[in-house]
Amino acid sequence: MNTPFSGDGPLVLAHRGGGGESVENSWAALEHMRANGLTVMETDVRVTADGVPVLHHDATLERMAGRGEAISALTGEQLAKIHDHSGNPPVPLDEALLSFPEIRFNIDAKEAAAVGPVAERAARHRDRIVVSSFSSSRLAQMNRATPGLFRSMGMGNVAAFLALATISPRLAHSVYPERPGTIALQIPEKYGPIPVTTPRLIEAAHRRGFEVHVWTVDDPAAADRLIAAGVDGIVTDTPVALAAHLSAQGPIRK
Repeated sequence: MNTPFSGDGPLVLAHRGGGGESVENSWAALEHMRANGLTVMETDVRVTADGVPVLHHDATLERMAGRGEAISALTGEQLAKIHDHSGNPPVPLDEALLSFPEIRFNIDAKEAAAVGPVAERAARHRDRIVVSSFSSSRLAQMNRATPGLFRSMGMGNVAAFLALATISPRLAHSVYPERPGTIALQIPEKYGPIPVTTPRLIEAAHRRGFEVHVWTVDDPAAADRLIAAGVDGIVTDTPVALAAHLSAQGPIRK
């Protein structure tokens, strides 16, 4: 099955466009990706008061623009007059899709209001969008709106899959219900003291045809270790640096 992530070698996902190398989720981050041949952006979507989906992680503008307003309290026109730390307004999702046709987007719907707009864009750009969310219920809502869209597994379902895999990878493979469109587990290496990216989870995921992507990894040695263990993708704040490191060892997807 061809997906937006199909290809050979480990996948490098630019976390928020590469927030360690540029201003996260910004026009500058997108230009930085283009200039360095990166084509997979992990990003976040929130929605304005009048329904415009924009690339933005936080509920408010405080961290990225030094203002206290919530994205949801402003119209798209009002938001377009506010500049983030890159000197530009926050990026509307539709403009990012239009202006950067080479980039594929792994979109985290950060709030309930983002479910419909993200699902709609994923349906229109099936070859370019994978949806994700910490919330399994949001992912289920998006799948009901657009059956079979490409998506990662929600964290509640990851916990259940991990529990089954810890008992037996074969059990996780046989018991976990079929969910067409699920293509990846996007997970931390650990959740507090609890190991998540375990050999059994990786084996169980691969048995089901799921990729395993680990966030957020900037250390090249850690990335090497995870890839050697069978991890398929690395979500990183330093995608240019990590892509250069990994590409010296063989083919990569970036």
